[in-house]
Amino acid sequence: MKTENKKITMKEIAELAGVTKTTISRYYNGGYVKKETKEKIAKIIKKYNYEPNTFARLKARRSYMIGIIVPALDSIITSRVLTGLEKTFREKNYMPIIMNTNHENELELKYIEKLKRLNVDGIVLSATYITDEHKKILKKLDIPVVIYGQEYADGISIINDDYNAGIEIGEYIAKRNHKNIGFISVDKKDVAIGVNRKNGVICGLKKYGIKNINIELADFSYDSAKIAAKNLLKNKKLDAIICSTDRQAHSVYMVAKEVGLKIPDDISVISFGGYEIDEIIEPELSTIKFDSLNAGVSAANTLINLINNIEVEKVFYVDYKFIEGKSVK
Repeated sequence: MKTENKKITMKEIAELAGVTKTTISRYYNGGYVKKETKEKIAKIIKKYNYEPNTFARLKARRSYMIGIIVPALDSIITSRVLTGLEKTFREKNYMPIIMNTNHENELELKYIEKLKRLNVDGIVLSATYITDEHKKILKKLDIPVVIYGQEYADGISIINDDYNAGIEIGEYIAKRNHKNIGFISVDKKDVAIGVNRKNGVICGLKKYGIKNINIELADFSYDSAKIAAKNLLKNKKLDAIICSTDRQAHSVYMVAKEVGLKIPDDISVISFGGYEIDEIIEPELSTIKFDSLNAGVSAANTLINLINNIEVEKVFYVDYKFIEGKSVK
């Protein structure tokens, strides 16, 4: 028989515990095992420091693996969500498999298929946007999926309260007596930010009679936002620029400096994100911060409930708070 210093097999654990390999498999995959048998198996596993081969378990009823698809790993918001996801899944004995798409929509579709073949128990999809192809693939899946960041009518969604957050930003700017407004938005394919957040901002401004809104589109990169900022500031006398993300706002800071404008004396800037760096840049950025860490925890718990056939809400709205910096006059 093996000693504590040598690698032990599942068969040998079964022999030491006086049970079958099937019982050991049930132990690892959440099946029924008597309490005293569980305790005996657990002691042997601890003594020999046994780690099951993950991929040898793929044909089991449950793999205890979760697929997580995200659009970018360099995003502060994504890192917060991932922290909540990973911590919660780990505590519940699930192993996350994280796949990054770099905002490539086609990769999202390929990764959904790949994770299905890996026999994951469920998927958390942080979708760039939901296309008809997404809907076709998701309807075919026979495993639970939770969508983060975009509302999916035929499934379960964890989403930011973008519309009301947008209203709050729009009203805040309007109440500061700003009249000529620039707005950096994103493509309307991104319904959460490019439609809901944008509409909220416009609604908040119009509530106070502000209709002169100069809109430029950008993506989530610094370079794209810098082009949008330059276009807004070119030959236009703006009182404020509202950005869809903090990263866009940081680009506005750079462009304002290049053209000799001082924030907030010459132009006000406000955005959404609540990045830690916002507190140390000059002037401190005014922004909306969504509770992204809790969003990750909620997405993980929601998926685990679905795996265990527990009923969940179709839509969970992520709360937010307004952080008043010094970037608005």
